[in-house]
Amino acid sequence: MRPPVVVCVFLLSLVAPGVLYTMNNIPALQEPLPILGMGMVVLGTVLLLLLLTVHHKTRVDPLFYVFAEFSFTCMVGLCNALEQDGFISGFMGFYLKMGEPHLSTAYAVMMSYWEGLVHYILFLTIIHRMFTGKSYRSLGLLWAGSSVAHQIVHIPGVVVGKFGSNIRPAFWRNVPFFVVPFWAASLLFSRPREMPVIKADKIAAVQERGLLSRPVDLLLSLLLLGAMAFSVFRGFVVLDCPLDACFTYIFQYEPYLKDPVGFPRVMMLVLFFYALPLLTLFIYGLRTPGCSWMLDWTLFFAGAVAQTQWCHIGASLHSRTPFTYRVPADKWWPVISLNVLLAAAPALLALRCYTSPAYFMKPVPKGQANTEKKKN
Repeated sequence: MRPPVVVCVFLLSLVAPGVLYTMNNIPALQEPLPILGMGMVVLGTVLLLLLLTVHHKTRVDPLFYVFAEFSFTCMVGLCNALEQDGFISGFMGFYLKMGEPHLSTAYAVMMSYWEGLVHYILFLTIIHRMFTGKSYRSLGLLWAGSSVAHQIVHIPGVVVGKFGSNIRPAFWRNVPFFVVPFWAASLLFSRPREMPVIKADKIAAVQERGLLSRPVDLLLSLLLLGAMAFSVFRGFVVLDCPLDACFTYIFQYEPYLKDPVGFPRVMMLVLFFYALPLLTLFIYGLRTPGCSWMLDWTLFFAGAVAQTQWCHIGASLHSRTPFTYRVPADKWWPVISLNVLLAAAPALLALRCYTSPAYFMKPVPKGQANTEKKKN
């Protein structure tokens, strides 16, 4: 009897710490080019083993290989986080020295925790649902948003930050990890979503109500407006706006924004140039009935903001961040509260859209059976 595929993926991912420990104790594998070469060989071997794991299946979703391969790298990330925080040792020293030294920064440590815990759990859950015939599209979109945000802050942050002058060959292994999440996201968006049919009269009744008569949506709109204002303000701050308010904020409230590692600056610019238009569209979607795209994009965006805010909040408090760049003790509550609210607003919006989608659905023709499924 074959074990479930998710168990095979889980066991295979546990090989990652052994590979790291072995490489950390073989000097010949600790030079820049051998590190890159061995990384490619290991990932290729993992892919081959995954092909052998599911060769008896008549049809395998191509996203399975993405999720399973990435689950292996999640263990690498978790090892990095645990070693940098002193819980383990002897796994990542060679890689930090000759591979990607930026992984020792506070932002990268928090990024590694997110990857090794949140992404890992998502991958195993998705793979389990994939092979038991259950829908995993929503979880996939949540991961896609998180992973895309991870990469568009991580890679530019390394290039423009203080580690940009010390990029080693191993850094270029990030290229496929940058491209694949975009491909996976496009594949997930192109697939139809399944949801129960709601009676046409109920949809019409919900969609006839204005924003003022929907207090939850009104509150969410206000939260999104607040998130927009905060994103604009911090965007001006990292662009060295000369206003007194910006100067005061970066020096007295959130000095982490000027940390030379580059990640906080890139993250603020990503929020300024990419999150801001999406937040505007979401407010429009809460005011205009029938915007079915809200059901997908709110999940994607919630994953993206949760990942970036987790890394940003954690790094601004982490001991690996120089003391002068950490949030001052007397400003801890206002700064952290604002950042938590920024992360919570998209998550609450996604939850509202997922649990009560009637307002965002196109009207259902009268007489359609309630027990059917609708591809919206």
